[in-house]
Amino acid sequence: MKKKIKVVAAIIENEQGEVLCALRSPEMSLPNYWEFPGGKVEKNEDIHSALKREIQEELHCKIETHDVHNEHTHEYEAFIIHLITIKAKIVAGTPIPAEHSILVWFKKENLPSLVWTPADTPAVELLVKGR
Repeated sequence: MKKKIKVVAAIIENEQGEVLCALRSPEMSLPNYWEFPGGKVEKNEDIHSALKREIQEELHCKIETHDVHNEHTHEYEAFIIHLITIKAKIVAGTPIPAEHSILVWFKKENLPSLVWTPADTPAVELLVKGR
């Protein structure tokens, strides 16, 4: 049976309405795919606390979380990921990639030009539709 992993990711928008996108590094699984930054939810951790912790670890900045953007379960060859994307805003610091190759602010209408992880794709499609 495949391992099921619960993951949270941040949809972070700036004042210009651009969304923060992260390119997975060659050392990560699914290298060179784009994703929304975040990570695994630890045991006994709520999704908002998990996302704040992950963003602090991965981007060295603090966020406030808002509403859930969407939830999607995707089955990869080796595992199943249950991804919960949450709208968020940076409240302290500037994002600096600790694990990713690069971070880029993209306009929503340009998000489809990037090659996204399959788990992140439904969240991208909703953002492009204006939801």
